[in-house]
Amino acid sequence: MFDPFKVIKKPVTSEKAINMIERENKLTFIVDRRSNKKEIKMAFEKLFEEPVQKVNTLITPRGEKKAIIKLKRDGAALDIAVKLGII
Repeated sequence: MFDPFKVIKKPVTSEKAINMIERENKLTFIVDRRSNKKEIKMAFEKLFEEPVQKVNTLITPRGEKKAIIKLKRDGAALDIAVKLGII
């Protein structure tokens, strides 16, 4: 069974991540290292009920996998960030 809480672990709250929320409509999360872009997109859409335009991933120097998720609807990243208590 697919569990979105195992894929998406926690939001990133750095200054750069907050700038991306405000300027580019993108949210940043630490995700499971074994998950792929398709799984990250499915998990995000299931958890937040918001359509995803694009997912970029990278491995941080600490060995964590970071996903930068671009949303389709303008202002959606800000709405979700407020709900999560990031902003």
